[in-house]
Amino acid sequence: MNGIIIINKQKGCTSHDIVHKIKKIFNEKVGHTGTLDPMAEGVLPILVGKGTLLSKYLINHDKKYIVTLQLGIKTDTADSEGKVIEEKQVNENLLNNENISKILKTFIGKQEQIPPIYSAIKVNGKKLYEYARKGQKVELKPRQIEIYDINLIKYSPKEKQIEFEVFCGKGTYIRSLCEDISTKFGTIGYMKSLKRTQVGQFRIEDATTIEELENNINDYNYINNKIIKIEDLFNKNKAIQLEEKKLRLFLNGVKLTQKYEDGIYKIYNENNEFIGLGIIDKNLLKRDIII
Repeated sequence: MNGIIIINKQKGCTSHDIVHKIKKIFNEKVGHTGTLDPMAEGVLPILVGKGTLLSKYLINHDKKYIVTLQLGIKTDTADSEGKVIEEKQVNENLLNNENISKILKTFIGKQEQIPPIYSAIKVNGKKLYEYARKGQKVELKPRQIEIYDINLIKYSPKEKQIEFEVFCGKGTYIRSLCEDISTKFGTIGYMKSLKRTQVGQFRIEDATTIEELENNINDYNYINNKIIKIEDLFNKNKAIQLEEKKLRLFLNGVKLTQKYEDGIYKIYNENNEFIGLGIIDKNLLKRDIII
């Protein structure tokens, strides 16, 4: 079984837990394209079999989240799993639909963001959270991110909470975004909950849970419908059909002259069966992923 399966990860488990369970279900090599924090839920693309070779194509995806921001409280991890380290008044007069929407929209565009200290970014060979756990101070350098869109879903002046949807580029830390939004409201805050609803072309509507997979493991149609095949993932890419001799050379790693523009191509045999992916660079076709 080769391809990608979209898991709707539940709260409380790690991305590694999901990989381990999928490996047990399919008895195949398994990987993922990026972790999702244990307290977060939602879309987690899992690579299965030869699909693990696709990771290089799936690391720069844009993402969409539904976020709950808790105002008036700051935690050391900037999320609900941390220890409360500060509390501050919240001006409830600012918590109205017009003002919240206006403030959220100020975050649209390219900007610099300081990542949270509890993150896996490496500084001098050590991850930031390793410094944080030891109480060591380290200089946090801003990184450029981009917010494509951000919209208010609902708010509660009583609970001092704001729920919003954000569509953002790679490397955006939602915990830092929550703290930055809180500052615009003249207070502090933390990310109370996080649900990832989209990673690139992978949407939560197409996802399945670990429990659903386990319950339908013997249902071929169910499993087949949930696996995104490598061929389907590159359905917008052009195809090249190779006759037997050229295909044999191609599979043996020989570069073939092909006068097409540079890019990734789907490769088929004479019987129009999908063989894998090839890359053309300067009129030379070389093998990439063979299923």
